[in-house]
Parts: sequence; C-alpha cells; structure tokens
Amino acid sequence: MGLFILRRLGVMLLTALCLTFIVFFLTNLYPNLEKLAKTQGNFRMSEEQVDTWLSARGYTDNTFVKYGRWLGVAPGWTGTTTEGKEIAQCYSEDTPEADRPTYCGVLQGDWGFSLVFKDEVASVVGVRLAATGKLMGFVLLVMVPMALIVGVLAGMREGSGLDRSLSTFSIATTATPEYVSGVVFIALLASSKFGLSPVLAEAGWIDGRTLFSGSATKAVEDATFANFTLPVLTIALYGMGYIARMTRASMTEVMTAQYIRTARLKGVSFGNIVMKHALRNALIAPFTVIMLQIPWLLNGVVIVETLFNYKGFGWLLVQAAGNNDIELLLAVSVVSVVVVLITQLISDDGYIFLNPRIRIS
Repeated sequence: MGLFILRRLGVMLLTALCLTFIVFFLTNLYPNLEKLAKTQGNFRMSEEQVDTWLSARGYTDNTFVKYGRWLGVAPGWTGTTTEGKEIAQCYSEDTPEADRPTYCGVLQGDWGFSLVFKDEVASVVGVRLAATGKLMGFVLLVMVPMALIVGVLAGMREGSGLDRSLSTFSIATTATPEYVSGVVFIALLASSKFGLSPVLAEAGWIDGRTLFSGSATKAVEDATFANFTLPVLTIALYGMGYIARMTRASMTEVMTAQYIRTARLKGVSFGNIVMKHALRNALIAPFTVIMLQIPWLLNGVVIVETLFNYKGFGWLLVQAAGNNDIELLLAVSVVSVVVVLITQLISDDGYIFLNPRIRIS
C-alpha cells in the first residue's frame, strides 16, 4: 500500500508539473504580455516600447527559463528600465545587497503580486479559497445526504413508481444548469414583487420584504440563513442528481445479488436486508463520485459565485482572467490542479480500502 501511494504521488507530481507548464505557457503568450505591458505602462506604448518593457522584466526569455523562475528553481530576472533604474524579480531597489535572494518562486513561498488587488497573491488566494471552502462545506452537507437518500430509495425497488419519480427528479436536477436554477430561485424566493416572498410578506409570515437575499456578498464575512441559502441550494441541487443516479444504479445491482436473495429466502425483513446487507456495499461506488465532486465544486462555483456576487475562489478566477492578472491566474490554476489530484488520490485509495476485492500490486 505504501509503495502504491508513493507511485501515485510521483505520478501526481509529474502531472502537476505538466499541467502547470501548459497553463504557464498559455498565460504567457505574447498578446497577454502585450496587454500586461500596456496596462502597467501606457496604453499608447509603441511595439518597440512594449518589447523593451517586457525584455527588462524577463518576459521575452525562453519559456522554460521563465517557468523555472516561477517555480523557484532558476535565478530571478534582473533588468534596467528606460530611465536607467535597476529592477529585479526577487528584491526591490532599497533591499540591502546582503539580503537580496537569488531564487524567489513558488517553492520559496513567493507566488507573486496581484496587479488587481494590490496584494500578495498567496494572501488573496488564501482568503478567497477559505470563502469557497465554507460554501463547499455547506453544499456537501446538503447535497450528499439528500443524494444518497434519493438514490437508495430509488434503487430499493427497481421499476416501481417511486423509482421512476425519483429518477426523473434526479435527471431533471442534473440537466438544469446552475445559472438557470439560480435565476429561478432568485425570482421565486428573493424578489419583492414576484414569486413567494410578496405572498408571505402580505400574510405577515416574514419580517422583511423577501424570504431570502439575492446577493451573497455579506455571506463571506457573516453567513446567515437569508443570504447563504440560495447559493448553497443552487449548487447542491445540480450536483445531487448525478450522485443520486450513481447510488441508484449501485443499489439496484446490489439488490439483485445472490446474498440478498438468500437473505430474503431465510425470511429476513426487507428493512434489515437494506440497512444491514445492501446499503454498505451500495455506497462503495458513490464514494468515488462524491470525492470527484469536490474539484467540480471548486471550479464549478464560478457561475454561482458570480451570479450571487459571492467573492470566493470562482469569483477570483473571473477577476484574474478578466483583468489579465497573470500571477494570480497562475496561482488559481495551481490550486485547482492540486485539489483535483489530491481528491483523485483519496478517491482511489478510499475505494481500495472500502472494497476488499480490489488488490494492488
């Protein structure tokens, strides 16, 4: 098992390097660098001035060299501006010469500086990632139990009316994009002139004008039932259908197994068959699906966070891409890659642990 994990970690490291290099290459294409130069310098800069600005800051060097600098395995760039001022990647002009480092990259904990937020990239990403982590936690608390309940109930009696109803519901939730369900929820539950809120307000059942808030901006610092329910419900509803369908398929397969038939012939009650024999084996396959939902939640919240103005990781990705913040965009991409690889490792190892029939070599 230990050797298997070490091999997987080696593959993960190689995969992370390849994926981050691809992202680094795409974000450092010349059109992006030209836009960066004009944003930081002057939009009226000529092509020659743009090339001079980029050359002084190491952007025109070989891609592998630049990638090594970003990682922190190659010495940082140094250059001179058109005014004759010396600039460097790893230190400022007033840094004492004895304290000037040669390497300053991701491996040294230096993720760069965000041009949009005017702050260290690591600090910006940490705050937004924590906000999305809170959102993901509540989504999983709602989504996973509901999906498992729906899947198990549908799979207990294949072909029954309950099975057809719950399967239809699962397909409908998966087929409805978040931006559609989010807009519907806002219209029905967060509008003062349309939907359920005016009826409840007129009846005196709610204190404010709306049942829920259509904006989750304040939920980053102070999450309440009113401002946090709709984004959680929007994401959970979309992800629940797929997990429910996988659980239903697994439960249906287990209920036709020989040991279940034997238990029925011995007179074991249907409830005991489901709870003591079928349920544990039926939940092995959904475990993998649930773990793979975590990367989707991290990157798929872009639409929901933008729709509800929840300033989390997905919102940060939109800001970084829209404002050509290369350092921030790279950091967001790296975090996404790492989360995907770690959850896949946990998923595979967890499946091996839960299913004794799987052997590793």
